[in-house]
Amino acid sequence: MSRFVLLSDAQFAVIADLLPGPTSRKGRPFADARSMVEGIIYRYRTGIAWRDLPRTFGPWQTVWAWHRRLAGDGTWDVVLDRLLTAADAAGQVDWSVSVDSTIARAHQHATNITRTTGASSNYTDPRLEPPDHAFGRSRGGLSTKVHQLVDGRGLPLVTLITPGQAGDSPMLLPLLGELRVARPVGRPRTRPDKLRGDKAYSSRAIRTHLRSRGIESVIPEPRDQQGNRKRRGSRGGRPVTYDPIDYKNRNVIERGFCRLKQWRGLATRYDKLAIVYRAAVVLNAVIAWLQQLQDTP
Repeated sequence: MSRFVLLSDAQFAVIADLLPGPTSRKGRPFADARSMVEGIIYRYRTGIAWRDLPRTFGPWQTVWAWHRRLAGDGTWDVVLDRLLTAADAAGQVDWSVSVDSTIARAHQHATNITRTTGASSNYTDPRLEPPDHAFGRSRGGLSTKVHQLVDGRGLPLVTLITPGQAGDSPMLLPLLGELRVARPVGRPRTRPDKLRGDKAYSSRAIRTHLRSRGIESVIPEPRDQQGNRKRRGSRGGRPVTYDPIDYKNRNVIERGFCRLKQWRGLATRYDKLAIVYRAAVVLNAVIAWLQQLQDTP
């Protein structure tokens, strides 16, 4: 098999009808959708510049235009929603979810764009470009943080991005708010069985929210919060309880980030626009779920 063939026939058939197709209007011949998608995957997998894309995929300008178009209209989110629906119907979604974030260093060519510093990122609609373009200064310089909610196997369910200096805890509720897996009958499922997170997600507000929705919290309590609770005596509330054995399963999201960063164009951010970079992260999730569904008997 050619190294440029990145999708099997069965995998492409699952998503083909959701991609743009030829119209009856006159003009240039319509680009082959499969070549365009495989060109996008190849670019992010290798981390090369768009201009260096092999001619096998066609003109690099056309491949870039496809990616920008699909990022702008949310096509990859629609594709991911379909795959999650199919996986849930087949019993392939483990609803013991984990949450975490990872940093992607921004390349100097990506940051050469006018941006509003100090502005809050757009959490309500990840398909709109935020004024800061999700660039922020952390200890490593300009960077972007990728927040994900994954199932019990480490496969992505929801992806949001923020500037690199943004905290993890404030992003948990927006991630849960974006979790919607449609079902053939009834309302979409929006509530996981349990949620695993590290100490960064330990707060009274988060625990109250999870408790109100009937979601089991598997989040340890930091030592400073333990000390504050003990100093307040009976007013500090009951000690936090969680299953330390089940907490060990949180490593699936760390392994998922390792898989994500095997695509060099995601491990380092080269994209100027936040929606374009996020679309590539969602595309990586689409490929992961396509492989999972293909392996399902």
